[in-house]
Amino acid sequence: MAAISYLIAPVESAPRYGLDHEFPVDSPEFLTTLAGATGVPFTTGNRIDLLNNGDEFYPAMLEAIVSAQTSITIEAYIYWEGEVGRQFAQALADKARSGVSVKILLDAVGSASIGDEILKTLESGGCQVAWYNPIRWYTIGRFNHRTHRKSLIIDGRVGFTGGAGIADQWLGHAQDSDHWRDIQIRIEGPAVTPLQTGFAQNWLERTAELVSGPAYYPVFATTGPHAALTIMSSPVTGASTVRTMYYLSIICARRAIYIANPYFVPDAAAIETLIEAKKRGVDVRVMVSGLDNDSWLSRQNSVRLYGRLLRAGIEILEYSRTMLHQKTMVVDGIWATVGTTNFDNRSFAHNEETNVCFYDPRLIEQLEQTFLADVRDCTRVELAAWEKRGLWAKSQEFVAAFLQEQV
Repeated sequence: MAAISYLIAPVESAPRYGLDHEFPVDSPEFLTTLAGATGVPFTTGNRIDLLNNGDEFYPAMLEAIVSAQTSITIEAYIYWEGEVGRQFAQALADKARSGVSVKILLDAVGSASIGDEILKTLESGGCQVAWYNPIRWYTIGRFNHRTHRKSLIIDGRVGFTGGAGIADQWLGHAQDSDHWRDIQIRIEGPAVTPLQTGFAQNWLERTAELVSGPAYYPVFATTGPHAALTIMSSPVTGASTVRTMYYLSIICARRAIYIANPYFVPDAAAIETLIEAKKRGVDVRVMVSGLDNDSWLSRQNSVRLYGRLLRAGIEILEYSRTMLHQKTMVVDGIWATVGTTNFDNRSFAHNEETNVCFYDPRLIEQLEQTFLADVRDCTRVELAAWEKRGLWAKSQEFVAAFLQEQV
């Protein structure tokens, strides 16, 4: 039991002190504090596009692959067998045959069901495929450390990241329970470099190959009007930079916090910061995946924690059309983040994650309007109904609570 506890224990913990709110998110102090606390500078001259559902982001990603001139790198938690997987594999293999360097790093747990057909297509085409933290007896001390990133980087200049993996679940436009709701972000400009750096560090760890040179790290000219901060979070550092970004954004909010996240399992510090924001008069809304949820453990732990938030007046919205999978936050209508990070301990303390943050009125309004449009497909959780949930529901939550640190 001691050995198991050691192996599954998080190596990172939430901050307990310094969670004050002396300055708003639109102040210079917020920007300098966030850059200093995360160790990531803001970059200017970027172009950022928000892409809703597979009908928008898969064609854009495949088009980018076809346009590649020198390099393609992928870091993926999910790459599953199916129509989308075969389509991407063929496109990647074709580019590798044309002389483009194609390197693909797959999580050994998340992408275990990729299938032999796709792997043969990739490898026979000349793509390099490596596995992140495969489960072996000699890696048992690291088996709980996964890469949850979803990054596609073209020529070191164009990058995609967000909630979606490469699988048929993301096809379409979230039209039914078999097709998930998600958001990806396309970045062009210097904010792509941290994505490449995150890939390169993990690729070096797994293959001993250094990724370097202008094919991967080009010199950038100004490509767009957007300033962005790209956070690559890792438990190896001992402190989750994405958690820091989330908490600082919440404590500096003054008007509204809109969080969309499928696996919402806040720790005690997060619950307190959200409740304090509500007490300050902030409109706090949290959108989560409802009954269409691929994680029983996460769902039970999330519902178990609704009580204090609901009593404080925080609005909890369960998406009811299909599985909601995007990970976004909009604060005060002027600051936002899109990424791979779930609002739970697994993403904060165990996983390699990516989030892109930005200021821009047009982008923020687009993301905010997307959130509000999704509200129409949500069921609002009422405190009275939550308090009346039955013994069977509470029993499941009680069991799930023992593994809260793993979700």
